[in-house]
Amino acid sequence: MNLEVVILAAGQGTRMKSRLPKVLHAVGGKPLLEHVINTAQALLPKALHVVAGHGSEQVQEALSGYDINWVLQSERLGTGHAVMQALPSVADDSVVLVLYGDVPLTRLTTLENLVEQAQNGPALLTATLQNPTGYGRILRDADGAMTGVVEEKDATDEQRLLQEINTGLLAAPARDFRDYLPRVDNKNQQGEYYLPDIIHLAVEDGKRVASCTALSELEILGVNDRVQLNQVEREYQRRQAEALMRQGVSIADAMRLDIRGSLTCGEEVFIDINAVFEGDVKLGNGVSVGANCVLCDVTVADGTVIHPMSHLQEATLGKDCSVGPFARLRPGTVLADGARIGNFVETKKANIGSGSKVNHLSYIGDCDMGAAVNVGAGTITCNYDGVNKHKTDIGDGVFVGSNSTLVAPLCIEEQGFVAAGSTVTTKVGKDELAVSRSRQRNIKGWNRPDKRVSKD
Repeated sequence: MNLEVVILAAGQGTRMKSRLPKVLHAVGGKPLLEHVINTAQALLPKALHVVAGHGSEQVQEALSGYDINWVLQSERLGTGHAVMQALPSVADDSVVLVLYGDVPLTRLTTLENLVEQAQNGPALLTATLQNPTGYGRILRDADGAMTGVVEEKDATDEQRLLQEINTGLLAAPARDFRDYLPRVDNKNQQGEYYLPDIIHLAVEDGKRVASCTALSELEILGVNDRVQLNQVEREYQRRQAEALMRQGVSIADAMRLDIRGSLTCGEEVFIDINAVFEGDVKLGNGVSVGANCVLCDVTVADGTVIHPMSHLQEATLGKDCSVGPFARLRPGTVLADGARIGNFVETKKANIGSGSKVNHLSYIGDCDMGAAVNVGAGTITCNYDGVNKHKTDIGDGVFVGSNSTLVAPLCIEEQGFVAAGSTVTTKVGKDELAVSRSRQRNIKGWNRPDKRVSKD
């Protein structure tokens, strides 16, 4: 069997009240449409077709990394009309699965079952809802066989009482789409060509239409406004958290976790509340992530602790490191095993050696730092001269006293010592002490200034 997938993504989404095409609004850090594409790709289709309309150039640019046959629906005349635009690119011997670019949570197993049911005729995904308002209703005969779908606006009062609804997700052999879609008319309240109308045409031809049932309403929820977008986001995050916990990750509160990319965890990982993971994040065994941390494209080795309120981006952390609280690791930061970055410390393009410590209120940028270095509070590497960036090299075992200013380009060789309060502009040799500060004067008989009394 050859499978081809057609994703309908031409809607404007006026209820989103946004200039951004609806299918580009994000869930879990990825556009709605990208979620649907990823699920479709997992089915290993022969071809993937996306029917775009409103903002098509913007949509294509955002998803340019995928192998997609883009189809333009210049006039949006309904779902049946949208599928018709893609049919010329579909092989005659294929089974075609129709998905929607704003329905991102449909499970792979559900779609596999739907495709399996569509080998010899149409198969429709349905759901039973306590409140079916807004959905088309499934019509069945006395034997339970499906006879058609009626849209709510076209339904009778009796039909509106039905609770089994049409999700819109449908699969059928390509030949059925070619036979039935040209016969679909637009004699309805919307004046549109409805894709589900092929169901009653197939029944009229004596075919039995198969159906599958969705596991939950959230699985088939389409996003039409920001309230539904939030519903989908929370369900997506719940699924991510549940999967992690089943793998052995401890999460303080699954409702306060956001994964906006991919998160891979080893054993005995702990994640506290309000942690956000963006891009590609990898956490080794025994890693602990404190409350209100943000990790973006970060790799963390075994046993490292990230304390609360820390922000890490494009950084690599070795084993048994300690970061934070209130630390910021910017792109290019690499911590060797056992390194420590403390509170209110910022690093950028910094290689921090094994066992080295930058514990308080410091900025280390464009720096190669050796092992067992101690950097005192208030130290900064002056790496920018207003035009170019310059590098600071710090050897093994160096001690930098508090409130020191290291003006790059600069080299401090191993076992060098910088006295507190120094501004260092030239090389410090091995085992040398650098002192650069004015001589202290103590003035005897000095009188404190009096507070002036206002004459007003």
